[in-house]
Order: sequence, then structure tokens, then C-alpha cells
Amino acid sequence: MHRSPAPHSARPAKRACACLLAAALAWAQAPAPAPPAPATPAPVQVDGALALRHLNLAVAWYRHVTTDIQALGLPSEVIYQDQAQAQGVQVVRLAFQSCRSEAELIQAREAGAAGPASGGTGQAQRRAQAEARIAALVKDLQAQVAALEATRDGTPAARRTGLEIRLERLRSQLELQQALLDAIRRMEAFARNSGEAAGGLAGSIEQLARSVPEVLGQAAEPAKAGGTAPQRPSFSSSGGLISQVATLYDCMNAERQIEAIIQRTDRLRSLADQVRTPLRTELRATIQEGQAPAGQQAPAEEDAAALQAETRAARALTERFKQLSAALMPLSQELMLLDDSTANLGRWRDLVKRASGFVLRAVLIRVGVMLLALGLVLALSEAWRRVTFRYVKEQRRRRQFLVLRRVVAGFLITIVLVLGFVTEFSSLATFAGFITAGIAVGLQAVLLSVAAYFLIIGRYGIRVGDRISIAGITGDVVDVGLVRFYLMELAGTGLDFQPTGRIVVFSNAVLFQASTPLFKQVPGAEYVWHEVVLALAPGGDHRPVQAKFLAAVEGAYAEHGLELEKQHQALERQGEIQVEAPRPEARLQFAEAGLELLVRYPVAIHRAKAMDEQVTQRVLELLAGDPELKAAVPGPPRLRSLLKG
Repeated sequence: MHRSPAPHSARPAKRACACLLAAALAWAQAPAPAPPAPATPAPVQVDGALALRHLNLAVAWYRHVTTDIQALGLPSEVIYQDQAQAQGVQVVRLAFQSCRSEAELIQAREAGAAGPASGGTGQAQRRAQAEARIAALVKDLQAQVAALEATRDGTPAARRTGLEIRLERLRSQLELQQALLDAIRRMEAFARNSGEAAGGLAGSIEQLARSVPEVLGQAAEPAKAGGTAPQRPSFSSSGGLISQVATLYDCMNAERQIEAIIQRTDRLRSLADQVRTPLRTELRATIQEGQAPAGQQAPAEEDAAALQAETRAARALTERFKQLSAALMPLSQELMLLDDSTANLGRWRDLVKRASGFVLRAVLIRVGVMLLALGLVLALSEAWRRVTFRYVKEQRRRRQFLVLRRVVAGFLITIVLVLGFVTEFSSLATFAGFITAGIAVGLQAVLLSVAAYFLIIGRYGIRVGDRISIAGITGDVVDVGLVRFYLMELAGTGLDFQPTGRIVVFSNAVLFQASTPLFKQVPGAEYVWHEVVLALAPGGDHRPVQAKFLAAVEGAYAEHGLELEKQHQALERQGEIQVEAPRPEARLQFAEAGLELLVRYPVAIHRAKAMDEQVTQRVLELLAGDPELKAAVPGPPRLRSLLKG
């Protein structure tokens, strides 16, 4: 949870600024400083390692503030983001300003404690003095050489030899001094670079400064001012479930990031306050020392030594106040900015938290609507199944209704899931178009088979148990699938068809092939026509023969006629067509061998053997019991089918 900044958190920084301002005014309006107190308090030791740690933490905090927080595209988020970046830049600049002032303060105190002739600072001063002296000497020698070279042409030959010797000597001295000057400069450059690389406070500060050129660099400002603003994402709680869940995750992630930045800000503020504490303590002591009681006796004007000592003490006190205020003022300003940054980040986090709650509610509502829609679809599917089993008694029709139920339920579930999960419907339409085209080309046969399945299960389709003929194969249907159907192959000669023990598999797409027609019985009319063929002797009376054979076939048909009449009634009722009822009939026709008698009769497909056997028995009994009839039929009777299968 966010801890709002306490009201007293900004008071120390503001109090320090007010104290510095009051001290400066008092210092300017105070009368002539009194002589220093006999016992001056020792300056507080400034910790350079702590100051460098504070600077490192400030740079790291700036990088986290400017890069770690993920932008969500909220309308008000731009204000908080820009303000956080601006405050980060100011905090880093103030931290560098304070740290550099502390480094100068530490260097001045170390130089004063070690003396002017010792340490790295004394060596640097001696190198600078030697470089200036040798540079002046080189310049003087160059001027002398130029003057002698200008007067050499006008000098008489008798005096020219001495002039050449003098000129050569000056050139040698000039070359020597230039070599010395070059060596000193190389030494100075090496000492400066090695001092920075060795990890000194000033060198470490400059190395850190080079790591943030966008903050302290001079060339980065125009580019930043003239550059285009980065594209920010647009926040949207609408769209599909996937988009909303992704937005919710981004909101929660941004909230965690802002909370982490607030914690880093608190740590940076604590460290900055720790760095400021000794400086503020020493500044208070300096102010108290400068505001000594004015009642102390001033030295006499004749006492020049006392006056000079008092002046030096006042200047030292002023210089120390300037150094301390130069290091303390940026720290106080940095603390104020860190408090403002904490408040800004807290408001930003509250904004993200509200957006996260809004998106969470939208996600829950969408999930609830999806579950409700899926439950409704499943309930309708279950109701459809129960109604089908209750009111549809025919197995074939019931199976068709159940298949249609699965197709409709699957389609509705797909629609619900697509509407729930998909975000961009225009992209979905384009993607679906490409997918559909690819499927249509690659799965053309499968799609045709699926389409033919709905024709197969239709009114004039095929079902299990039907006898059909397709591609020269006759068989009984044993199974009908979504993409193919199966036949039990039948083979035989004449009227005798027996299973071969093989299953023939056909793709449903065979229905769309003109070269392989499918033959099946009309629904409800499961019968075929067979006939008895008898060769008649020429010259006889054929009407008694025709009547006797027709009566014999009708006697055999009487046992199966009731079933065929029911099929005929069902055919008329389902097909709404008028068809003559199937009855045995006899006719005479001419053949190559002479006159023939055909007695045609209907038989049920699955009881054709029994019917043909009864007809055969009755015909044989008729021929055996009537010699005249046998004489009229010289050849043996023959049974045949009008259609194969």
C-alpha cells in the first residue's frame, strides 16, 4: 500500500533553506565581525564515500523512474509521466551539484591539512608553475631565433660566422625547452587521467556524469527539444477477453513498478538526508560562530596584526559558509523534489489502481456473460436431445436430429467463444478469409464429403440396411459416416445374392460424381420385381395356361402380400404420389424361340429367396398335376429379376 508523504517530511528541507536565507541576510546586515572566539569548533568530517553512494543511487533512481514504469495510455498518465521524468532530471542535476561541492570542500580541507608542498595537490601546482615558466622561456627563445634569422641576411660575411654560432646555440636551447615542456604536459595529462581512473571522488563524479549525457550533456538538449514525442499506447478496456486480460496484467504490472519506484525514492531520500545531516550541523555551527556577541572588544586600529588576523578569520568563515551552503542547498532542494516525486508517483499509482479495478470488472462481466451464454447453449442442446428421444421414434430420423443438434450446438459455442475472445473483428475476418480459402483448396474432397453427408441423411438418402448399387457394386449399407459410408458387398448370379465377406468403403463425395450413379430403393418400397418365364408350344390355347400359372403365383404371393401392401401405402403417404399397387400379373410376348409367358410378381428384398422358392414349388406342382398343361409348356420354367440386385 502507498504511504502518503507525511506533512513533516518536507519541513526539514524548507527549514534548512529558510535558515540559509536568514543566515545570509544576517551576515550581510551584521556590523563588523567580532574577533573569533578563542576556541573554534572543529569542522565536521564530510564522508566522500557516502556522497558518492548517494550520487550512484540518484543516477540509478533516475534510470528506474524514466524506463521502468510501463505506460498504459491513460489520458491523465501523460501528466504524471512527464512530471516524473522532469523531476528525475532535476534530482540528478542537484545531486551532481551537491556532490561536486562536497568534493571541492573535501579537497580544500585535505589541501589545508597537508600543506602546499605535499600531496597530489602540491605536485600539480609545481607542474603548473614549471609549465608556465618553461612556456614563457620557449616563447622568448623563439623570438630571439626569429630576430637573428631576420638580421642574418644583412650581416657582413666577417661577422656572419659568429652569428651562425649564436643562432645554433639558441636553437639547441629552444629544442631542449620544447622537449621539457612536452614532457611536463604529458605528465600532467597522465596524472589527470590516472587520478580519475584511480577512483578519486572528483574522477568518479565525472565518470558518472558521462553515464547520463541526456541529463548533463550539452549536445543532448537541442536533440531532445527538437525530437518527436514517443508514441504512447492507447488504453482501452473494450475488445475481446484476451485483450482485456492483457490490459489487466499491464495495469497490475505498472502498479507494482510504481510501488517499487516509490520505495526507491524513500531510500534515496533517506540517504540524501543522511548526507545532509553533517553539513547542516556544521553550517549551524558556522552561523553561530558568525553571529558572536557584538559586545566583544574590537582590536585597536593601531594593532595591524590583530586587524589582519580578524580579517583572515572573517574571510575563512565566509569561505566556509559559501562552501557549506553550496553543498547543502542542492541537497535541500533535492529532498523537496523527492517529496514531490513521491506524491506524484502516489497519484499515478492511484490512477493505475482505479484503471485496474475498472478493467477487472469488465473482465469479470465478460467471463460471466460467456459462461451464461455457454450454459444457455448447453441447456438448449440438452432440451433438444430430450425432445428428440421423446417424440421422434424412428431411429433414422432421430439420428438425423441428433447430428443436427451437435452441429448447431458446436456452431453456437464457437460463436460465443469467438465473440468473447476475439478483439479485432476486421483482422479476424481477414484471417478467416485466408484460412477458408486454404481449407477450401487443401480439403476439397473432405468438404465435399461433409456436404454430401447431409444429402445422404436427407429424405431420399441412404440409411443402414438399404441395398444399393454404386460403381457396379451391389451391397447392403452397414454404416454411414460424416465423410464416408460402408457397404457389405453382395455377389451372385441371377436371383441368388450372397455376402462376399468384404466391406466396400465409398467417400460421400461420390454422390457428386456423374460417372458413378447411385441406385437405391424408393424410401418405403423395399421390394423388387421377379418373373417366371415359360416357353409355350405353338398352336395351342394359351389363355387357360396363362390363368393357371397366374393363379399359382398369386397363391404364393398371398403369404407376403400384406407386407408389400403396407410398404405401398407408406410410399404413397411419404412421397405424396399415386403408384399402382404391386400385384402379380401375366402377359404373353414373342421371343426368338417362339411365344413366351411371363408371370411377374413383387418380392420383398430381404425375403426374395423364400418367395422365389414358393413360386418354384407351386409351378412345379402345377406342371406335375396337369398333363395338358405340361404338354403346352415344352421347356422348363425360368426365374429372373428385372434389375440386378
